[in-house]
Amino acid sequence: MAEKQTPGGSDLLSQSVDRLRKELMDFAAAQIQKAVSNAGGRITEQVGEAAGGATSLPKMGAKMVGKNVKDKVGDAAKKVTGGGDGDGKKKGKSTGGKFTTIIETLDIGMPLRLCYDHWCEFEGFSDYMKGVQGVSRSDDVTTDWKLKIGPSARGWKATVQEQVPDDRIEWSSEGAQASTRGVVSFHELTPKLTRIVVVVEYYPAGFFEKTANLWRAQGRRLRLDLKHFQRFVTLIADEPPEGWRGEIRDGEVVRSHEDALAEEERGGDEDREGADEDEDEYDRDEDRDEDEDEEGEGEEEEEEEDEDYEERGRR
Repeated sequence: MAEKQTPGGSDLLSQSVDRLRKELMDFAAAQIQKAVSNAGGRITEQVGEAAGGATSLPKMGAKMVGKNVKDKVGDAAKKVTGGGDGDGKKKGKSTGGKFTTIIETLDIGMPLRLCYDHWCEFEGFSDYMKGVQGVSRSDDVTTDWKLKIGPSARGWKATVQEQVPDDRIEWSSEGAQASTRGVVSFHELTPKLTRIVVVVEYYPAGFFEKTANLWRAQGRRLRLDLKHFQRFVTLIADEPPEGWRGEIRDGEVVRSHEDALAEEERGGDEDREGADEDEDEYDRDEDRDEDEDEEGEGEEEEEEEDEDYEERGRR
């Protein structure tokens, strides 16, 4: 017969089995947690690397897009200004580096020659322009300028490259902190209405000049001074200036002011002589007409006398 198991032995065996099952489950849970933790670390590293790469992609894309935009803008500036290397740069001493283009147009209700002659009076600019502190003329081609840039004063040496009376003036200037080159042209719209067009390339070099250039301070300064010029020519100037009637080509004087005035005077004398000759010819024509009229009247009187004589004879 089988041996009968006591109730106390059965309970002890059951407790041992339950304890073993619990320890196995705890061990398995610990192993699973460890495996999950290791896998999570590797996933985090991979995600971080992927995120880093994804972060660098926009930067790389922005850099490439920025370069393309910069190249396109540079090429457009090169086409507009007629030169440069695509980044707003030009070769030459007075045109090196990036520049800002300033274009201003001004209509003045005065004759063209009067506006041009006033413009040639550089030394008087400081009397009514706030941006000009002083101008001195070294010779017919070179002038020294002292300009106000914000709270500071800057010196410039300007050289006229081309000057044609009543037409245009082209110049270039060099300063310690900036340089310019530009053209001012004069256009007669009507006998008493003149248009002035100013085109300037401004090359800032100093820290203050570059900072001010961000706010287009130089363009606003030029616009305001042009309005002061208009006010002076239209309302303040009492007498027409003599101006400078010479001509400059390629930075050299090809006709002096005195020679130009002498030519104008000779031209005026020739015009006056021509007018006197025309007047004399007109007087001679009138005299001939009067003589012809007198001769005609005499012939008519003779004819009338002959008719009277014949009529008396028939009677």
